[in-house]
Amino acid sequence: MLHLADFAKRAAVRVDAVHGEDEEARLALGLLVEEGLLVHTVPANLGGAGREGVDAGHVSVRSLCEIRKQLAFASGMLDLMFVEQGLGSYAISLGGKGDWVKPLLAGVMAGEKISAFALTEVGAGSDLNGVATEAKRDGSDWILNGDKTFITNAGIADFYTVLARTGAGEGGRGGLSMFYVAADSPGLSVKRFEVMAPHPIGELTFENVRVSGECMLGDEGQGLELALAVLGRFRTSVAAAAIGFSKRALHESISHLDARQQFGRPLSSFQGLRFDLAEMDIRLRAGELLVEEASELLDQGQEAGTEVARAKWFATESASWICDRAVQHLGGLGVRRGQIVERLYREVRALRIYEGTSEVQKLILAKNLITRHRAGAKNHG
Repeated sequence: MLHLADFAKRAAVRVDAVHGEDEEARLALGLLVEEGLLVHTVPANLGGAGREGVDAGHVSVRSLCEIRKQLAFASGMLDLMFVEQGLGSYAISLGGKGDWVKPLLAGVMAGEKISAFALTEVGAGSDLNGVATEAKRDGSDWILNGDKTFITNAGIADFYTVLARTGAGEGGRGGLSMFYVAADSPGLSVKRFEVMAPHPIGELTFENVRVSGECMLGDEGQGLELALAVLGRFRTSVAAAAIGFSKRALHESISHLDARQQFGRPLSSFQGLRFDLAEMDIRLRAGELLVEEASELLDQGQEAGTEVARAKWFATESASWICDRAVQHLGGLGVRRGQIVERLYREVRALRIYEGTSEVQKLILAKNLITRHRAGAKNHG
């Protein structure tokens, strides 16, 4: 990990020197390729990196987390471009069929194909059963119509993995399928918008976009299952990124408080500020342990919904608090553009929303706790 930390530090300097988020994103991706990190976004059975004890058909969650912690410490853009290559392509790894799959994934690992994951819609965020984008069969092809929003890499991606409705499903729910859609498909358009931190993101509009039948990932109606499988594998790594941001914020706080003099002594000598540093460290370490627990269970092939929810909620909520304290410690400098803690404060906020909001994680955790309690009561009844 020391070598990875050194790489991330050097790469961050180069990325920060570039102007324009698309240019930053492409440079970050190129640097990740040079370092050979993108092999960890594709399963070993399809040419990616393996890890002892991990099913060859899955990426290692521990590897994803270890890498994201180091990248996020140095650069939010490096972290983003790393994880999106996996997030946008993993449904293809799980459900892709045909001779096109391996070459495409090879392009993902080589940075030649930029990927994007297209689930979210205006009316479908946490509840993917609300997806309204439609895919209708036309002979052996499918015709897609609808809109997606908050799609990372919109505008720079070479392809999208798209969740669309192919049937009503039971009670009007379900009936979702996943598709590989090339970015240059006729009828597909992109509208970019800006968010708090540098991030290539935007909206997609599908107007009679035709895709061949072999571009369906998995079987018809399996889209929700695939989408949840992707999120289930990558969600813990969001918590790991939060750990990386938190570590950097704590580092910046300690450095500033120890160097800054007030009333004839370092700020680090004041009891109230020492209490802050202690709590920042405790929250950070607790988050690390939760991430380690969840990622190990997932890599072992065990059910880990409860552990993932705990890790995602605690690490991302704690990261926001830690970064907020770091801003406070720097005072006026903390809110000045160009300061590291100001950037961290903006970058960390979205982690409590995407890949399952904090509220969703608490619902998952509470549901699992109640289910476990009822099962225990029944067994001992």
